[in-house]
Amino acid sequence: MSSSLVLSVISGYFFLLILISYFTSRNADNKTFFTANKQSPWYLVAFGMIGASLSGVTFISVPGWVADSQFSYMQMVFGYLVGYLVIAGILLPLYYRLNLTSIYSYLETRFGFWSYKTGAIFFLISRTIGASFRLFLVAGVLQLALFEEWGVPFEITVLITIVLIYIYTFKGGIKTIVWTDTLQTLFMLMSVVISISLVAGSLKLNWSDLVQTVNDSQYSQVFFWDFQSGQNFFKQFISGAFIAIVMTGLDQDMMQKNLTCRTLKDSQKNMIWFSVVLIGVNLLFLFLGALLYIYAENQGIQLPASTDDLYPLLALKHFDVVAGVVFLLGITAAAYSSADSALTALTTSFCVDFLNFGKEGKEGQKRTRMMVHVGFSVLIFIVIVIFKAINNSAVISAVFTVAGYTYGPLLGLYLWTIYQTGS
Repeated sequence: MSSSLVLSVISGYFFLLILISYFTSRNADNKTFFTANKQSPWYLVAFGMIGASLSGVTFISVPGWVADSQFSYMQMVFGYLVGYLVIAGILLPLYYRLNLTSIYSYLETRFGFWSYKTGAIFFLISRTIGASFRLFLVAGVLQLALFEEWGVPFEITVLITIVLIYIYTFKGGIKTIVWTDTLQTLFMLMSVVISISLVAGSLKLNWSDLVQTVNDSQYSQVFFWDFQSGQNFFKQFISGAFIAIVMTGLDQDMMQKNLTCRTLKDSQKNMIWFSVVLIGVNLLFLFLGALLYIYAENQGIQLPASTDDLYPLLALKHFDVVAGVVFLLGITAAAYSSADSALTALTTSFCVDFLNFGKEGKEGQKRTRMMVHVGFSVLIFIVIVIFKAINNSAVISAVFTVAGYTYGPLLGLYLWTIYQTGS
């Protein structure tokens, strides 16, 4: 792909995002930024959350992960469903009953000031690192596809990536995110389906042959019963349930979208439909991963050292131009749908949990909120640069490792609080 084509695709994509931002951020205030005035249609939130929950990590790392783990990731995905039902049945009613803007303020009503601040700090640490890891992926792809040819350093690529997010989120906040996530999810799913179709065409397989080929391959095993293995079904399933609870139900980023729905009932419908659709979407990504390895073996292509590089390498260097364009749109949409909402949630949590927005007549401090938005943008930039210097593993593995240290304490806090109060 030529650099001019890549630049045209990326520029056109961001023009759409900025256009959406223009229409959704008119007359926006802090209430709009934090809660979208609680006017978001539930089906829009549900569809947009697919892209936000998957992110660039799923788009790149999950297909590449197939070589090491086959389809065992689906065991965790089945566990997600249980976790999402817990969120819909227990956590969402709690958040709506207390009319929360930041979900961590719930801890103050139960255990007081320090537990509240501790919960919020764990979120800030976790989401800053998680968003940085996810943006690291898309910055790497842009570097490979465009900026490397121009001799632009990786750090400048990262800076450009973050500035683009800031431009379309700083004013409308979560209201803009609900709409841009919908567009980004659409692009991401289209990209996966078209990529599968193009690979099928290259291998001269129809859809039924394609399914059979993947099923007969060494990559298609879903269930693992050896209890000594880290891929054991029960370990993965239970982990998936808890991961869904902490990384969605106890995460300001994901819950902030849910709390923009008009009513609790709407928010619960959003969560249930989102969880069901997500099973099929994750299966689609694993199916694509198996196909990419089959294609590479068929064509005699040497596999990259890092599994995260497999999809970008094939799409940008070995597939035709159409596949390259589709991939670029997909990875950009996937990464930004997660990173933009993370930046908004970080700003919301810091303003509400530490600057007391919404109390003491501080609702109108838009300038302060914008400065916080800038501050977290800079912090994410720094974390990405550090991560590039020290990382040598699949990003999805790093994301789950960090989540264990940061979301674990949050889960403990909430479980103990709910148990103590019977809420």
